[in-house]
Amino acid sequence: MSDTAASGSTAPTNDGGTSDVRGASVLVNAIEVLRCFTAEQPLQGVTEIAAQVGLHKSTVSRILATLEQEDLVERDAASRRFKLGLGLIAVAGPLLADLDERRAAYPVLQELTELTGETSALMVWNGSESVCVEQLPSRQQVKHTTPLGTRYNTAVSSSVQVFLAGEGTERARTRLTSGQIILAAPTQENVEEYLTRLKQVSSQGYAINYGETSLDEVGVAAPVLDHRGDLAACVMLAAPRFRVSTDQLQALVEACTAAARKVTVRLGGNPA
Repeated sequence: MSDTAASGSTAPTNDGGTSDVRGASVLVNAIEVLRCFTAEQPLQGVTEIAAQVGLHKSTVSRILATLEQEDLVERDAASRRFKLGLGLIAVAGPLLADLDERRAAYPVLQELTELTGETSALMVWNGSESVCVEQLPSRQQVKHTTPLGTRYNTAVSSSVQVFLAGEGTERARTRLTSGQIILAAPTQENVEEYLTRLKQVSSQGYAINYGETSLDEVGVAAPVLDHRGDLAACVMLAAPRFRVSTDQLQALVEACTAAARKVTVRLGGNPA
């Protein structure tokens, strides 16, 4: 950059920071638009998005046009509604590639899926949600899978149970009573019952969701510790419920906890 260009870029302005505030607002709105796209609702129209984010349709339309130019969203050929674009992979790719937990877990997940015949995944905690950052799908025709980046905040999800158990009783109670983590009928009695369940999860070293979030799905999750002994992630298995008898459930639990211990060792941790 030339000296002239540098001096020109620092010329004083008199807008009182208004342009910075306006720019930040546009960025926040764009992020909110992107968050409207979920695994359950991957296709969204302008009207639907406007209703969710509370913006005028013309504003949403302009945001989507900009995102489309950058390949962050694209139009579905059949419906002409919007969906997330492949450009997001370029944005998220460096983050995923730099996750030590993801690199350590990948070969273990491959073994786990081969051993059980079910979908295995690595989940991390963002403070209020369990996020899928890696997945090895089952080779069977009927299976349960989830897109990378899918987030879960339902209390009975197996991975959410593991992460909340790791946070301790009081923090878990706060997340439940604030509604940050969704618990059906969050009465005081139900919250206390759920907290007791978390203590059991912590004691036994795994969590089970047997058709609680979806009648036809079973989830098993086990904690992964890092070299400091902190909860870094969890390994999860997802299977169709019709394939999981009581004996098979125990086999999945044993395979999942063994895999989580392997990933823990690969991260330099000491498995419990």
